[in-house]
Amino acid sequence: MIGFDVAAVLVLAAVVAATVRMVRGPRDADRVVAADLLFFAVIALIALLGLRVGSDGTFDLVLVATLVGALSAMSLARLLTRGRR
Repeated sequence: MIGFDVAAVLVLAAVVAATVRMVRGPRDADRVVAADLLFFAVIALIALLGLRVGSDGTFDLVLVATLVGALSAMSLARLLTRGRR
């Protein structure tokens, strides 16, 4: 159980760092990367919570959210490059 708590604290530190970068980011690219990190850190917290309580349903949620997050990261990258390849 201590391992889950340590992992949760480390992920929460990543959430704080990403939130600061989203607020203070000088460019749009910094904000997009921070938003992506924040999204996946929240997914990690949900997965850790699901492991801690032993719920099987949370893993379906994590799988779907990860797929949506990957697609949104690609969409935001495309938006930042204004469609150029």
